[in-house]
Amino acid sequence: MSTQGAYPERAIDLPEKPTKRWIWILSSLVFFAVVVLNRVQVPTDGTWDIHVFAQVNAVINTLVSALLLVGLFTAKARRWQAHRTVMLSALVLSVLFLVSYILHHLFAGDTPFGGTGAVKVIYYIILITHIVLAGGSLPFILITAYRALSAQYPAHRKLAKRVWPVWFYVSVTGVVVYLFISPYY
Repeated sequence: MSTQGAYPERAIDLPEKPTKRWIWILSSLVFFAVVVLNRVQVPTDGTWDIHVFAQVNAVINTLVSALLLVGLFTAKARRWQAHRTVMLSALVLSVLFLVSYILHHLFAGDTPFGGTGAVKVIYYIILITHIVLAGGSLPFILITAYRALSAQYPAHRKLAKRVWPVWFYVSVTGVVVYLFISPYY
């Protein structure tokens, strides 16, 4: 059977209420971990570049942005199996990003932005919107994925139309923030 035009037949069989509860618990734990671990710094011996994680993060965010675009195009083309594969790949890379992000902040701490004037204002506008949307989007990304994987396609599509632009903005601005801050490492 062709996957073009037809929805994938496989679906996970998880009850919605407990699954959503676990999604919100997991999302809260991730948010809490990022906030708390952002306040902790592990000293290093200085023999390696602790900012390698920031570079990895920028590469991962670039790949996630590209995958999100491919995911959008495969959905519009009704290539559902390709769409599923691409979007699950974006989710996996986002998990790897989260691990790398936490490691970077554990070893490097915060880096103050050294720009001035309008550049500083633009940087902080982008950074603040990035942080707020990144912190708030995880449960909705996971619920959107759950709805697709459990074959709730109309509900998935309805939520994805709102979640996709936020996820895309967060991934793109993650790279932009890196480009702004990297000269000050």
